[in-house]
Amino acid sequence: MNVHHLELFYYVAKYEGITAAVRKMPYGIQQPAVSGQILQLENELGVKLFNRRPFALTKAGEDLYDFAYPFFSRLADIEERLKGEESSHLRIAASASVLGNHLPEVLEKLKLKTPDLKLTLKEVEPSEVFGLLTSQQADVAVTVLHDRLSDGLKSIELMRIPLALAVPASCKVSSLEDLLEDCPYGDGKIGKIPLVGLPANETLQRLFQQGLNQQSVRWEVSMEVNALDVIQRYVGRGFGAGITVAIPGVNLYQGCQLLPLDGFPPLVIGAVYQGSLKPITQEFLEAAKSHVASLVS
Repeated sequence: MNVHHLELFYYVAKYEGITAAVRKMPYGIQQPAVSGQILQLENELGVKLFNRRPFALTKAGEDLYDFAYPFFSRLADIEERLKGEESSHLRIAASASVLGNHLPEVLEKLKLKTPDLKLTLKEVEPSEVFGLLTSQQADVAVTVLHDRLSDGLKSIELMRIPLALAVPASCKVSSLEDLLEDCPYGDGKIGKIPLVGLPANETLQRLFQQGLNQQSVRWEVSMEVNALDVIQRYVGRGFGAGITVAIPGVNLYQGCQLLPLDGFPPLVIGAVYQGSLKPITQEFLEAAKSHVASLVS
């Protein structure tokens, strides 16, 4: 049985005639189209569903209407309920650092405007963003913007974070140059002390390497870890210098100091989404932009 034909029959039976049904249906359709599709339904079922003039349901028509009525009569109610729930449900994917350091303040402000706000927060790696958005498990992802986005995804830049080196607080340096020396095997410079960094495929690590290359510096990672906070912990214990970013409003780990990396490309953070933004997501982005503005002002 064609469900669309059944829906048309429901409206015809409810409003007692094709002409009245066409006028009151929630979408536009011509009377001949309704007549033709009702006839197809009758032919498919092998029964007559109603008499045209005067309008009256047959026994088969009454049985079919009793079957269809509970479902179609509640469509408007369930649509309104689902839209209401979805309108206040915000699903965000982000790194652990973003979820822990910045989103609490942003979401606190958003909740003041939307008291019935429902949140789903997912900690993800940048490589997982596409799958979560396309499977509609997240409305928006706050992540690093570096590589070309997959088809169907859009982005809004939120902030640019300068790269920096975390060095032990006891280290008497004021610039990157203080940590470099001439390479004994050729042109350029090399690092004087061990370097703690992220895996080579991480965006931050790639940006750092790009900056080194531009200045003809060779400095290999001697200790690889998987998180920025872990880098700072080991730097604070004297394991060397560590690759990091100068995030406004986030304190360094005890025993560390921050060394700016002038001329290095910044880490760009943005919001990634698919399709059009629902209102609650737009409100979140406005709150996020306001939060960023307060950090950099």
